[in-house]
Amino acid sequence: MKALNHSISSLDWTVIALYFVLIAVLAWWYGRRQKDSVDYFLAGRNAGFIAIGASIFTSNIGSEHIVGLAGQGASTGMAMAHWELHAWVLILLAGVFVPFYYRAGVETIPQFLEKRFDARARTLLSVVSLVAYVFTKVSVTVFAGAIVFQTLLPDTFGSRDNAFWVGAFTTVAITGLYTVFGGMRAIMATAVPQAVLILVGSLLITLLGLHKLGDGAGLMAGWSELVATARDHAETFALWRPLSDPDFPWLGVLIASPIIGIWYWCTDQYIVQRTLSAKDLATARRGALFGGLLKVWPVLIFLIPGMIGWSLHERGLMELPTRVVDGAVLIDGDSVFPMLVTSLLPAGVRGLIVACLLAALMSSLASLFNSSAALFTVDIYEKLRPRQSAQHLLRVGRIATTVVVGLGMLWIPVMKVISGGGLYQYLQSVQGYLAPPIAAVFLLGLFWERVNARGAVWGLAGGFLLGMFKLTCQAFFGAHKIAEPRWLAAIGDFNFLYATGLLFAASIVLLIVGSLSAPPPAPEQIRGLTFSTVRAEAREEIRRSWDTGNKLMAALILALVGAMYLYFSFWLD
Repeated sequence: MKALNHSISSLDWTVIALYFVLIAVLAWWYGRRQKDSVDYFLAGRNAGFIAIGASIFTSNIGSEHIVGLAGQGASTGMAMAHWELHAWVLILLAGVFVPFYYRAGVETIPQFLEKRFDARARTLLSVVSLVAYVFTKVSVTVFAGAIVFQTLLPDTFGSRDNAFWVGAFTTVAITGLYTVFGGMRAIMATAVPQAVLILVGSLLITLLGLHKLGDGAGLMAGWSELVATARDHAETFALWRPLSDPDFPWLGVLIASPIIGIWYWCTDQYIVQRTLSAKDLATARRGALFGGLLKVWPVLIFLIPGMIGWSLHERGLMELPTRVVDGAVLIDGDSVFPMLVTSLLPAGVRGLIVACLLAALMSSLASLFNSSAALFTVDIYEKLRPRQSAQHLLRVGRIATTVVVGLGMLWIPVMKVISGGGLYQYLQSVQGYLAPPIAAVFLLGLFWERVNARGAVWGLAGGFLLGMFKLTCQAFFGAHKIAEPRWLAAIGDFNFLYATGLLFAASIVLLIVGSLSAPPPAPEQIRGLTFSTVRAEAREEIRRSWDTGNKLMAALILALVGAMYLYFSFWLD
């Protein structure tokens, strides 16, 4: 096969520059139309379902997905696919959670928690969420984006390290400016074209990779070659792993994956904020479902390319970067997707895919910055400084966004010391320690009216402290780290999937004990905020909003997820 030009050409730079010009114009245009905090954070509550669903998808699919998920495909096969088949959880968001959030008229999810419990629960969730955003999502997303620059432009800025830092700081700064001035309107306006770029670009990589793997004999030949190569390493690439697997035992996956999914898709401000911008309840639910339809595809267009890259490497058709861990030579998984871009694509198209990667990075970070600003402004600042003008709150929101951008940039050097090849798994493990108490509070709060403010505070605070204790032990104690005392080393090495389940159980216990040790909430406080207290007229409105179109979309999501589980459960047999 003829060797391809692996450098970024002037045509590629032109495509990238045009993309950034378009983003700048949109941010300027929509920034001129910001009138108040509702406009800035919720796009004036007038968004359609396509924009909502696309925004949910692009907020979720950041560079850590495109880079990290492909890396996981190359190193662990289908193990992380369970997290990418969470499209079914968006049915829970649309069917169960959205009606309560939307009818409550809240701007943030912690605000809903205050309505259900009290101000302590709201503040606690806001603080925990902000800490989580800065130290996981911002840092991991920026780190992954920097790897893209490091791989695609290794010599452009003098060295690979220079390319890493230039990429990290430039993209964060540009994204921060576009979010500060454009707000949610700019994010929603760019969501649809960015979703198209991400889907089309990643699909193109998948198709070209299969074509090359099949030696030009067609896509099916390439897929057959991929399956045959993976079958020889079935223990590494299977969807379901035995209980003896140290990283992804099937029971641990079944326990942890839904807990993380319910927290992320149904209770996290970062995602749910998009549905709150809908023009009515039916649109909010349809937007969540449309996001679920888009969420079905990442396994095929992000994870599969990683396995294609690994298979090309195994056959000697492409050379991937490697690293040495404990004397063993391993593929640097996080470099796989950028290497596929440079190895497979011609000039011009290569620039389009780089723009696709930048779109993923920017849309994810922009959504995160905006959600963080909303949490601070609405849930913390307004509590400390009530009765401020709309314009004042808008300025505070923009300042808060700027601060989050700065904190994210300051945290980048810490992420630099993380060993390569595991960003996505690292992210899921950290989220596994943050998700359980929040998921427990929302689930029990909606389904059991006896849960009160004391129980919520105990569950949130206790679960968060236990999760941070596990994370600290994992960072410093265990194999190849500090071995003594042994009990701390054992906690550090304990499988993160089982740890997620134990943290969830502990949070539920704290919730129940705390709730039963105090009087039940007053009926007027929880009216309309639990399933058993929704009034008849509200039930009728909720029922009407779950119309035929929403039912069909939910059925299609379940059919697609079920089909993918059925195929990949047996694809290596």
